[in-house]
Amino acid sequence: MTIDAPARLAYAFAKAHGIVVLDSDEARVRIGLREGADSEALLEARRALDRPLQVERLDRASFDRQLSEAYADAGLDRATDADAFDAHGSLDALVDDMPATADLLESQDDAPIIRLINGLLAEAARLGASDVHVEPSEAHLRVRFRVDGVMREMLRLPARIAPLLVSRVKVMARLDIAEKRIPQDGRISVSMGAKALDVRVSTLPARGGERVVMRLLDKEQGILSLRELGMPSQVLQAVDRALGVPNGIILVTGPTGSGKTTTLYAGLAGLNDGSRTILTVEDPVEYAIDGIGQTQVNAKVGMSFAAGLRAILRQDPDTVMVGEIRDPETARIAVQASLTGHLVLSTVHTNDAVGAITRLRDMGVEPFLLASTLRLILAQRLVRRLCPACRAPREPDALAVRVLGTAVPATLYRATGCQACNHTGYAGRLGVYEAITIDEPLRRLIGENADEGCIARAAFANGARLSRAARDCVLAGHTTLEEALRVTHQDTGADGQV
Repeated sequence: MTIDAPARLAYAFAKAHGIVVLDSDEARVRIGLREGADSEALLEARRALDRPLQVERLDRASFDRQLSEAYADAGLDRATDADAFDAHGSLDALVDDMPATADLLESQDDAPIIRLINGLLAEAARLGASDVHVEPSEAHLRVRFRVDGVMREMLRLPARIAPLLVSRVKVMARLDIAEKRIPQDGRISVSMGAKALDVRVSTLPARGGERVVMRLLDKEQGILSLRELGMPSQVLQAVDRALGVPNGIILVTGPTGSGKTTTLYAGLAGLNDGSRTILTVEDPVEYAIDGIGQTQVNAKVGMSFAAGLRAILRQDPDTVMVGEIRDPETARIAVQASLTGHLVLSTVHTNDAVGAITRLRDMGVEPFLLASTLRLILAQRLVRRLCPACRAPREPDALAVRVLGTAVPATLYRATGCQACNHTGYAGRLGVYEAITIDEPLRRLIGENADEGCIARAAFANGARLSRAARDCVLAGHTTLEEALRVTHQDTGADGQV
């Protein structure tokens, strides 16, 4: 299906009147007319297209599908130059340009909505946001960005704009615009100057309307190496040793958004030297890595983590990455894979490294199997890094003395905010880590089904916990005490120290 640029009706007109251009040439335009649509609108379409029309009747499902395909790339097929996007007040200017309610609903030009979406994505890319949240309610439409792991409200729009904005995003992501009762997932490819972004779109029905979350993935961003992640030397050496063994399980733990997938990709990149077969099963595949076979989970057709892992083990891999161990079947297959000579990398959602052992026990993995297969458990968090241009010294207060103890220096730093960091006081993030290498004493404790406290005391006798790693970042002036407490508050010890 090829549609000339002139042979295109405005999206708002096509949707409202049930008319879509199916195909065109110099002599005529083939039109799809939705069942129940007013045929008088064909006169306006004939005038706008200035060519004879060949009309085909379409049922509602076929019309919605053709409408999505015809307009999926409209607005985003042209490059949006992020450098030309004025970051200062530009979003407000786009909102000011939005017509009144009647104009929006009746206009034959939906360019204001397209410009608003382009502006949101360009601003999100400029700020380094990982997610754009579109949150409608009965009173208003709120747009928030997640920047450096923290939500920030960017716009508050009239509620009337919500269905138009959501519908337009769904069209661009090739989703079913008529289905508003179930969640949907799609993708948009966006070009912003020389930068290519992959935007994952997720919709969710809610009381005030459909919520939309767009996750931005920079296709041009290279996979980081382990040394570029900023791990302490002791942790880095432990990870390198674990990756060097031919079999076993390496786990990375932490909450959503703590950088677990980035760490796994960095580990795989180091192993990807052409001498071994590396296969992954992910949900979803976030970044493509040359030389690695990557498979995406698809629950609709029964392609779960367990099914994918079972299948790739028949592909003669040396190293396997499972996006997440979230059910007993996946845990059991991962253990069996490690026992049969494969190196398995995966993630588990727990608060700390020791908690991963308990989580796998709860999934039904026998303690003696855990003891013989686990090689390393790495827990991590991401803390916001102080902006080097505007960080300001401050004297330690009573809280700092109580939390940091006797090691508190004469000067700490606080966030102030400047133009370079968009007046947040922070610029980028850095990781804090704790690593447990499963040595013989720990292997014996795990096999004996020891509790978390005993395992933690043995594991961290000579190693730093997450709380200590966060404290070291504060003492080095990389972040603030408040930020360290925000990220590791659940790890505050009984003595009051982080």
